[in-house]
Amino acid sequence: MTSLNTVKYDNIVHMGVTERKTRQREALRQQILAAARDLFAKHGYESVSMRKIAELIEYSPTSIYLHFRDKEELLHEICTETFQLLSNKLAKVGQSEGEPSQLLRRGLRVYVDFGISHPNHYRATFMMPHHHPREAGSCTKLDFGTGGQAFQFLMEAVRRVIESGPTRSTDVMAVSQALWVTVHGITSLLISKEREFPWIDKSRLIDITIDAAVTGLLR
Repeated sequence: MTSLNTVKYDNIVHMGVTERKTRQREALRQQILAAARDLFAKHGYESVSMRKIAELIEYSPTSIYLHFRDKEELLHEICTETFQLLSNKLAKVGQSEGEPSQLLRRGLRVYVDFGISHPNHYRATFMMPHHHPREAGSCTKLDFGTGGQAFQFLMEAVRRVIESGPTRSTDVMAVSQALWVTVHGITSLLISKEREFPWIDKSRLIDITIDAAVTGLLR
């Protein structure tokens, strides 16, 4: 007859094995995502295959397919992760106190700093042509999950500045898009041309660009 202590021990062992397998599975999943980000950023979406990703992490392609059905799903997951990380940082700015235009500038600076700190995330999501993304997986659709949340932060910050008025423009969408074009431009340049141009101090350049854009568009 099995004792109660034996049953408890068996349950603990089973839970330990299950948790270890779950951690190992998640660790491999993160390895796959990191490898895909690196390859997408360096070689572009079309030049990367599931086999190349498997070779980089020294696993069989079959192991990759246990986690992701194809590279479109991988790209979708990378975009989702990028938008989530960015949205979390922007949300902290939105919850902080400050004058509306100051918070807008702070949010734009967080965007640029995020891109520079996560160049492979940024390249794969915002700088790489996506020729065959699934409808739900397009990295550039404004209504795509957390991607929409990130842009919504920008629109809300612009709206608050306009409401605090007077401003040069009251078109929230137009101003928001123009500001995104500005910060995307400097982020992309600093990522791709960091060593190919004699930039002034990077932090100063970012602040000047953001200030010029906000002042020129709003006040």
